[in-house]
Amino acid sequence: MARITRRHCLTAGAGLVTLAASARRAAFALDTVRQGYQTNIWGMPTYYLLKSGLLEKHGITLEEFAVPSGNLTMQQMVARQVDLGTYAAQSFIIGHDKGGLVVIAQIETVGKTAQIVARKDLNISKVGELKGLKVANQTGSSVGNIFTDIIAPGAGLKKGDFQEVRMDVNNMVAAMAAKTVDAMVNVEPYNEIAVADGIGTSIMDFSSVDKMPVFMAATPDFVEKSAATAVTYLKAWRQAARDFKENPNKVADVIYSFYASKGYAMSKETFAKALARVEVAPGFPSDLVPNLQRDAEILLREKKISAIPDWKKALRPDLWAKAST
Repeated sequence: MARITRRHCLTAGAGLVTLAASARRAAFALDTVRQGYQTNIWGMPTYYLLKSGLLEKHGITLEEFAVPSGNLTMQQMVARQVDLGTYAAQSFIIGHDKGGLVVIAQIETVGKTAQIVARKDLNISKVGELKGLKVANQTGSSVGNIFTDIIAPGAGLKKGDFQEVRMDVNNMVAAMAAKTVDAMVNVEPYNEIAVADGIGTSIMDFSSVDKMPVFMAATPDFVEKSAATAVTYLKAWRQAARDFKENPNKVADVIYSFYASKGYAMSKETFAKALARVEVAPGFPSDLVPNLQRDAEILLREKKISAIPDWKKALRPDLWAKAST
């Protein structure tokens, strides 16, 4: 009969501990996140999070899906090609209507970044002066919807009073420079580039009309199947928020490097002006519903959604609350 020694016991015990640790890791393994983001300034807080290493430190693996604007991310999410993405209220409400998307956090407000910029040589100073002109617009985007549904009618412009030219936001400055369009409805950093290069003049920003919160939205499938991953993901956002507040130069360098890598000839001064218009404060404000309700009523009136959302289903503050504990 084999004699059991103290060494055998210790070795066996160590093996059990290793197995237990492996089991715990398996039990708490997090799902891969398919993260969508737009390459305009609205998506750059998310881009910073992706490059900060914070998600990896929390055990989250990623797949990145970059597109020119958030409404394209929303469409990817409706098609279940992406799990998470940021965009403003109008795109979220449409995404909820079409695919049951839900808000898990508010990341930033960007009303100052959305602007109407006209060609400088036209000497336009008011929105009403766009009558009869060609206006570049990313049709279906949040800024596009606000312009056509609220700002243009408010300035006395009816459908057909101007020619809407459908275009991605990243192509608009070149179109203005070539004079194939007379004005653009755009976001940063493209507005600041147009102004700095002497191509355009900003007529107005959207902050007086809408502060434009940008939400992190999720597919209902992801929230249901990967709730633990969603909460851990939001914990990483809480840490990223500290970088925006306490180490803004570090954040700016990471984001500026993105545009430099894409070949944008933009000075750091121009970029700093564009980034300063983004107010990053991840959280879940308690007063979201009134403005979302207003936006939804406009979208319903314009027949862009089929019904007003049930906000108790569309908003998931519980996940942010768990991430805050």
